[in-house]
This record gives sequence, structure tokens and C-alpha cells, in this order.
Amino acid sequence: MKTILKKILLSSVLASSGLLLFVPNTLQAHCQIPCGIYDDSARILAMLEDTTTVLKSMKLIAELAGKKDAQSQNQMARWVMNKEKHAQKIISTVSDYFLTQRVKTSQKDYLERLTKHHAVIVAAMKAKQNADTKYGEALYKSIEALSAYYTTHKYKH
Repeated sequence: MKTILKKILLSSVLASSGLLLFVPNTLQAHCQIPCGIYDDSARILAMLEDTTTVLKSMKLIAELAGKKDAQSQNQMARWVMNKEKHAQKIISTVSDYFLTQRVKTSQKDYLERLTKHHAVIVAAMKAKQNADTKYGEALYKSIEALSAYYTTHKYKH
């Protein structure tokens, strides 16, 4: 908690001085305390939604390719940033939520699970690096393959 407060305070100070561009953004998919409250299926749905956004961005990047006017160039930059932001959200969710909290070495199919989670991270990285929708489609399929491990969760209270 102290770390988050320090980052917020630092961001406020740097924003007022115009240095905000140099503060790295952090994204946490879920707190990393042993609260026991998990909604795996919600995380899967969010990653699929992020992938849909990545795919839309890719399609609009392709439409804007080759246009030289300032507005098209501006919009192109925005779609590239959007694509990368949503692909990074997926990487962070798999790393910070699933791999650190839901994939356990004690699971009988640990290596299979680890491989499928890694495949999502790699597919998201490739989607960040490329504008071809085949990379977005591969990302979507890798998340669908992962979803078999995470059925609908019902909270107990």
C-alpha cells in the first residue's frame, strides 16, 4: 500500500513539473494479498475484450496506412498506442494474476498450464509488435485455450 501511495504522490509532483512522461505505469490485475477472492472467468472475459480492442486497432491501423494527412497520422499513432496498451493489460493479467496466484506447482497438469499461460503472453507480445490481424486472432485463440481452466466462479460468503 505504501508503494502505491508513493507512486501516486510522485506522479502528482512530477505531473506538476511536467516530468510525468518518465514515470512508469504499473497495472495490477488483482491485489497480491491472500484474500481468497478470485473471479477467474471475469479475468478471462476482460482479456477477450482487450483482444477485441487489439483487433479493432489493427484493422483501423491498416485502414490508415499510407495516408499522409496530419489527422490520419495522429489517429494512426493513437490506434497504435491503444493496441499496445490493451495487449500489455493481457500480459499483466496473466503474469500478475494467473501465474502468481492461480497456477500452482502442485497441480498435476502444471507444465501444460504453464505452457498455455506463456502462450498467451507471447501472443500478446507479438500483437504489440505487429499490425497484422493474424496476431490478434492468435491471441484470441490462446486466451480461449486458457479459458478451459477457468470456469464460472461463485463467491462464497
